[in-house]
Amino acid sequence: MKHFILITFLSFITLTNCSINNNDDGKQQVYKTYWHLTNVSGGIAGVDNDFDLDKIIWSFDNTTGKLTINNTNTDDTIEDGFDSGVYNYTVTIVESDEFLVIESNEFGNVVATETQLIIDQNITTSGTGTDGFVYTFKRVVILEDVE
Repeated sequence: MKHFILITFLSFITLTNCSINNNDDGKQQVYKTYWHLTNVSGGIAGVDNDFDLDKIIWSFDNTTGKLTINNTNTDDTIEDGFDSGVYNYTVTIVESDEFLVIESNEFGNVVATETQLIIDQNITTSGTGTDGFVYTFKRVVILEDVE
């Protein structure tokens, strides 16, 4: 059952092996899933920050366990998660809950749908809290050429 939940989560995170070859130049095309951070709320101060769709983008690669983040937010006073870079990630499953672990640190409880990803730092493997942030992402799927 745990493997089924992990597979379900990872299928929401990224689409792999979805390629088509219908263009005239012979290049493969692949559907890529990107998660655009749209809101961060919570924390001790009770923040509620909205972000433009292309400001902060997360891309999960479940075959390599790498999370690529492109963060173009320049306001250091606003909570926006991680800086741009490539991070190692895993998913820990406890009972029916899934938890994202980035660079060996638990980041929060993950709930994914077809269009939205929510990471809630108030729900952890050790219980619940009230001072964490809730990160809300919108799913964007793009058809890209592969060299």
